[in-house]
Amino acid sequence: MFSKSYYNAEFAFENLFDTIMSVGEERNGTKTLHNVLIELQSPGDNNIKTPWRKWNKTYAQYEFDWYMSGNPNAVEISKKAKIWASMMDENGNVNSNYGYQWQRNDQLTKVIDMLRNDPLTRRASISLYDGKELDLYTNDTICTYAINFYIDRNNSLSMQVMMRSNDLVFGFCNDQYCFSELQHIVANALRLPVGKYHHYVCNMHIYERHYDLKK
Repeated sequence: MFSKSYYNAEFAFENLFDTIMSVGEERNGTKTLHNVLIELQSPGDNNIKTPWRKWNKTYAQYEFDWYMSGNPNAVEISKKAKIWASMMDENGNVNSNYGYQWQRNDQLTKVIDMLRNDPLTRRASISLYDGKELDLYTNDTICTYAINFYIDRNNSLSMQVMMRSNDLVFGFCNDQYCFSELQHIVANALRLPVGKYHHYVCNMHIYERHYDLKK
């Protein structure tokens, strides 16, 4: 298991890239680390400024706004990121609009209410990937299992994200931005400061086409 604490997302990305390239297992056109747990001490510092990454905050914000809309149709966003086009069904919809998932059955609203009514609750969890819906994952399998929130000993709103699979270069950089933005929304709703963000991944990887990205 790989476990490390970082001040912010940029430090995490750069160290994880070096670590995976150094000790990652060659697997299906990727270099892979299994069981990765990272802590982001300052989730609000979620910009990846690494020059050779050329991360696009404008797109990440666009993706998060799309999540917040709860609209699973990916036609418009696929014009900005082609990967979504390969994930759409015949109606242009995808499973991986996380906002669509956390709005199902009002999960996000209920989680906020749970924390407001019982600050010590262990039930403030949002489910995204659902094994009971595997037959619906023909084109698009959700990468994130769940998001869990809790009020920590400092009376701050901390968050845990559990993922089955996470591409470091594209997936992690955009996912950490969207999830940390969600953490701020929940914290603001509860009138609490933002605590730490723990990001657990079963399979974190770098695709072969990105091996020379740093060079």
